[in-house]
This record gives sequence, structure tokens and C-alpha cells, in this order.
Amino acid sequence: MPAPHPPEFRQRAVELARLRDKPIREVATDLGISESCLRNWLAQADTDDGKREGLTKRRAR
Repeated sequence: MPAPHPPEFRQRAVELARLRDKPIREVATDLGISESCLRNWLAQADTDDGKREGLTKRRAR
């Protein structure tokens, strides 16, 4: 199993995908991750941002 990517990398990947300058597949390829991985990160970010129902990953401070 590959090592997890740092949160900063995931956040930047989601930001790049949300810009919609390139297709998600191309963004993922450019970053060296799979398209399904990036789509999962996008879905989780939407949940964390309250744009989608589900369990958030953010922790209370």
C-alpha cells in the first residue's frame, strides 16, 4: 500500500480539480495519483465543506 499523501497535497489537488482548467483525469495524472483517488478526495472535500451529506473528516478544535 502506498504511503498516504500529506493533507496539504490533497488540499492542493482538490483546489486544482475544482478550477476545472483541465479534466479530472488529467489533473490526477499530472499529480501522479489515480483518477479515482482524486474523485474520492473531491467527494470528501464536498462533504467536509457541507456541500454533500456524509461523515466529515474534520475534527473539532
